[in-house]
Amino acid sequence: MLAADGCAEGSMSGADGAGEQLAFIRETVRKARPRAARGVELAAELPVARVLVDKGVLSLDQYFDYAVPAAMAEDARPGVRVRVRFGGRVAASGRREGGALHDGFVVERRATSDYAGPLAPLARVLSPEQVLTPALLQLCRAVADRYAGSLADVLQLAVPPRHAGAESEPSPRPLPPPAAPEPGSWARYPQGPSFLASLVAGHAPRAVWTALPGPERSAEIARAVAAALASGRGALVILPDGREVARVDEALTELLGAGLHTVLAAEAGPQERYRSWLAVSRGSVRAVIGTRAAVFAPVHDLGLIVVWSDGDSSHSDPNAPHPHVREVALLRAAEEGTGVLLGGLAMTVEAARLLKTGWARPLAAERETVRALAPRVRTVTDQDQARDAAAQAARLPTVAWEVAREAVTRGPVLIQVPRRGYLPSMACGRCRTPARCRPCGGPLQSAGAQAPLSCAWCGTAEPDWHCAECGSFRLRAQVVGARRTAEELGKAFPRVPVRTSGRESVLAAVPGTPALVISTPGAEPVAEGGYAAALLLDGWALLTRPDLRAGEEALRRWLTAAALVRPAAEGGTVVVVAEPTARPVQALVRWDPAGHAATELEEREQLHFPPVSRMASVTGSPQAVADLLGLVRLPEGADVLGPVPVPVPGGRAEEVERALLRVAPGQGAALASALKAAQIARQALRGADPVRIRVDPPDIG
Repeated sequence: MLAADGCAEGSMSGADGAGEQLAFIRETVRKARPRAARGVELAAELPVARVLVDKGVLSLDQYFDYAVPAAMAEDARPGVRVRVRFGGRVAASGRREGGALHDGFVVERRATSDYAGPLAPLARVLSPEQVLTPALLQLCRAVADRYAGSLADVLQLAVPPRHAGAESEPSPRPLPPPAAPEPGSWARYPQGPSFLASLVAGHAPRAVWTALPGPERSAEIARAVAAALASGRGALVILPDGREVARVDEALTELLGAGLHTVLAAEAGPQERYRSWLAVSRGSVRAVIGTRAAVFAPVHDLGLIVVWSDGDSSHSDPNAPHPHVREVALLRAAEEGTGVLLGGLAMTVEAARLLKTGWARPLAAERETVRALAPRVRTVTDQDQARDAAAQAARLPTVAWEVAREAVTRGPVLIQVPRRGYLPSMACGRCRTPARCRPCGGPLQSAGAQAPLSCAWCGTAEPDWHCAECGSFRLRAQVVGARRTAEELGKAFPRVPVRTSGRESVLAAVPGTPALVISTPGAEPVAEGGYAAALLLDGWALLTRPDLRAGEEALRRWLTAAALVRPAAEGGTVVVVAEPTARPVQALVRWDPAGHAATELEEREQLHFPPVSRMASVTGSPQAVADLLGLVRLPEGADVLGPVPVPVPGGRAEEVERALLRVAPGQGAALASALKAAQIARQALRGADPVRIRVDPPDIG
């Protein structure tokens, strides 16, 4: 164990007698009362605080011992926030000098320290609130080890920033558990009522839930939470965005009333979110719904973890060490013995593997029920294209046009466009060469009908562009964005309102009156009574992405939009403009996400790609990647794929390479440990180029 100045207890070697003498001296020092810097009166009991300093540096990913002054003996309990001086030195006078102040957490109070020198005292107890529970510390340590990160970085994701005003307020008294809920719409699933009954009985069932299309899923999640609460335990629901959180919040309030659950989401603001987090930590509330960071919420006696749409990219944290909600939930379930419900309209390959290994059971409806609730799905075939030669190069073939024209008389029509903006990608109108920025080589785009061309990476305007290959000044759109689509359809349907939903303005809901709703994937609003039809345009843009998950992600986005459409018996129709023979298109037509995931898993097994194997990416300059690969001691049988050049976002000029490291199942911990050790070794070399390590990378191009 280290002291605050980073100096470790030394060791010596010699003859057997000298070795025994040194061992006796060390043991005597350990049992002796610890020494503090001169002028500091130590606490009478447990005068040593073991502190996790919030540095976030891999080489300092350990605990440090500090002396507990007598004045702080009562408040410096395990789990509280403290401020300490780090990096100082002991002067000749016996006092500690220098060092910077850093925040940290007390993880343990001890009677002795392994460090023989004088210990620096705690500078201040920031709050007597014990926010870092032993269970949360254990979970964060497991996450840091899995993702080759530092414990301090994980705690920044898990524990929200302190707000003194929220801490000074008392939390409400906990309410008694509710009564066991009725199955409700869970009765549509053969295993649904038994899943709820198992939760009520205090068991920990694990299921992969393939949800039926329609709006009932929020109420079904609420009933699963109510079943866990009825057993006297807690529940945790993780959702991909604020709109889903609002729907489940409304369903829970309608089912159980106010006071039994709380919401942890960034939209609430830092102080309100911390107030809600404290209510959970203090045991006042035992049901939590929220977005990504809520997976760490310190729910007492957790009985159920629900993760909705685990394939959504928002579940992967962009901050180091980049944990994924699904994997954190599975780690937590293993440590705390909780039930798990992985739900979604689509199914990820990871969820399919949980089913194949027997770790979880399927929770799905019968095929007859699926057919009765799903809309009719039509594809654009060669015969459809041949009916109108002009439509062969169009984004809205004849069949899609006819469906939209008929459906808009009965209600709103959803049009899903893969790209936002106006014309996000341009090419030469004669030779089809992509239009590129001359300074940086980035793609040129147009922000509007009269807007000049500009670079999507560096923003440089290109008013006098001409093709470098053929000299033509004519341009054509490679990809058409949501705003251009809205403009074109507005002209085609002049008497029909056109609404757009995208990153700039996301609509939560639209009325059930006739309208065209143009949306990017993930921003589709719910229509009152369901959409009369949906058009899924430019499917090739999703299917041809250079990524291992392209097909899985395309199907997830299509199912999310199609599930908002009325059943086929009520005239609901979905038209997908993509290659009809593509596997994701056929899975959409059959409404069979489980079959698609199982087939994808079989292919991954043949290729030894995740989740059958564990993988990590190493990204940086060519020299930095080569240096790290030379330092890392990989487990036996590990594969190194690459390194290969990767495109640099923003058009920066530096060269970047990426290598993929692959190991067999069961060797993931060894891979993460080896990468962490190599990264620490590189950080000791001043001036070394940074390398980004990501375990279980979400994109494997």
